[in-house]
Amino acid sequence: MKTIPFGIPNNWTWATMGDIADVVGGGTPRTNNPENFEGGAIPWITPADLSGYTAKYISHGERFITERGLKSSSARMVPSGTVLFTSRAPVGYVAIASNEVSTNQGFKSFVLKTKDILPDYVYWWLKGNKDLAESFASGTTFLELSGSKAKQIPIPIAPYDQQKYIVAEIEKQFSRLDEAVANLKRVKANLKRYKAAVLKAAVEGKLTEQWRKEHPDVEPASKLLERIIAEKSYVKKYQLTMKDKKKESPNNEWKEQFDGTEPPDVSTFSPLPENWCWAQVGDIGHVQLGRQRAPKYHSGHNMRPYLRVQNVFEDRIDLEDVMEMDFSPRDFEKFKLEPGDILLNEGQSPELLGRPAIYRGELPGACFTNTLIRFRPHILLGSEYPMLVFRSYMRSGRFTRIGTITTNIAHLSAGRFAKVEFPVPPAEEIKKIVNEAARQLSAIDVFEKETEQALTRSNRLRQSVLKKVFSGGLIHVTS
Repeated sequence: MKTIPFGIPNNWTWATMGDIADVVGGGTPRTNNPENFEGGAIPWITPADLSGYTAKYISHGERFITERGLKSSSARMVPSGTVLFTSRAPVGYVAIASNEVSTNQGFKSFVLKTKDILPDYVYWWLKGNKDLAESFASGTTFLELSGSKAKQIPIPIAPYDQQKYIVAEIEKQFSRLDEAVANLKRVKANLKRYKAAVLKAAVEGKLTEQWRKEHPDVEPASKLLERIIAEKSYVKKYQLTMKDKKKESPNNEWKEQFDGTEPPDVSTFSPLPENWCWAQVGDIGHVQLGRQRAPKYHSGHNMRPYLRVQNVFEDRIDLEDVMEMDFSPRDFEKFKLEPGDILLNEGQSPELLGRPAIYRGELPGACFTNTLIRFRPHILLGSEYPMLVFRSYMRSGRFTRIGTITTNIAHLSAGRFAKVEFPVPPAEEIKKIVNEAARQLSAIDVFEKETEQALTRSNRLRQSVLKKVFSGGLIHVTS
């Protein structure tokens, strides 16, 4: 071994995985031959079987192969106690075979040469040294650990009795950590449910029940809606008139979105509070799909940044990965973002369909693509209240129910989104809803951040425990 990673007790020794184990690869039988799999009884494990797998021992994966499949491929049987280690996609998943198993080519498994080394000891060493193993891997598309490189991974070897103590101490401390992490995850789940409940209460008027009792004579929402629709109708007619003057075809986009006469179907919804009313999303703002990406826009004289679905998270715009394309002055005028615009994921996994965020001018001069829908609310309504409605709809699955799903990706479409029902409160009550929701949601955000920090600390503590025990930091207990 060329280098010693760190100091160890005098009665320990450094070795390599090749010194203490035979390294065994795996293989995949031809999947187009059913005789390799159908009725098979030989456990066959792939890296996918270890994704999210938390147990130390594993007896089988999702699939089994036949004797024919085993013999016709490079898959090999490895005995009970073999330490299974993924060598690609990704490097570093680890488990111990509880019985004879085979693996695909995504493993470099360690069959220990001597009973003086515990499989559990090797398991925990590899578990805590994924980065070390990756340093021996190579590859451009993805990292892969070859058999020869796997043999070079260093490992500190403690006396057998100390190995047993180290394993017991790790598992005792990790058991406590596991309990703490389980509690933190329960807290995280409860906070998620609480956030959804606050959003639901906001758009159903439950956050402002007391306020309504104290203010029974406010102007009803129907008056606010009338003013919004009247102004939209005027703007639509003006735009069509201007188009006609220029001898251009009418702007049908406004015709499709404006429909102040067709009420939404709310027969299955709970009654709204007094003085509230229903509208459609398209009634109270402007809905537009972004521009499609195309090779012809990859270069040009008017390169501008644009936002896409990867930039829009719930209540947050992420600018770490912003791209550019060419927008002519006319296209820029149509697709430029203004502070207060709400962007929603048009295509997304079903549970995140319609994920919204308010653009607050974080990226001046930005446009948006057709992976996003822009909702520009009427100035009388503002952005904060519609944002609460859209977040509630995303979390409750309202957007998912109207989406179309293709290959696990759901699509909302601007047309369907524009016709979604929208609860409109009185103008005065909107301010109270936004303020109270912001107060409660900000408190939840604080707790969520603290919970995430605690989970991160628990992961660091695991690494600290592993580093300490494998450097001999606990051996004084057994002396």
